[in-house]
This record gives sequence, C-alpha cells and structure tokens, in this order.
Amino acid sequence: MSFDRHLAEIAREFPDWTIWRSDAGRWWATRHHPLTERQRDAGCAMTIDADDPEGLRRTLVAQQELKASIDRET
Repeated sequence: MSFDRHLAEIAREFPDWTIWRSDAGRWWATRHHPLTERQRDAGCAMTIDADDPEGLRRTLVAQQELKASIDRET
C-alpha cells in the first residue's frame, strides 16, 4: 500500500488527530485538542510516533482506549 493511502486511512480512523510522516520516515500523530492534567498524568500523550503505519495505528488505539477510560472515571 502506498504512503498516501496509509496516511489517508489512518486519518479517517482517527479524526481527532493530525497524522503525518516525517522526512526521516517516522510516522507521527498529534491530538487536535489539549489534554487535561488528569489525562496527561494517566499517560495520555499529545504527540506520538512509530516506525511504521501499523505501529502508529496500534499506539493510537491504545491512546484512544486510555483516554476513554480516564474520561469515564470523571
């Protein structure tokens, strides 16, 4: 699959994040909205990176689940 297609698919799956690939070949994502102190303390990250699109997708899913868990507690 092409770089552009991976990028578009991940962006559609995670609309609350901006997804890009650096010139060095790493895959990155940054949230559109700031995190609360509680979310940050629990391990939510504003920006994440991975070696490949599959790794980025796994990390995005984990971040999404973590944030949802924290949000349910409040």
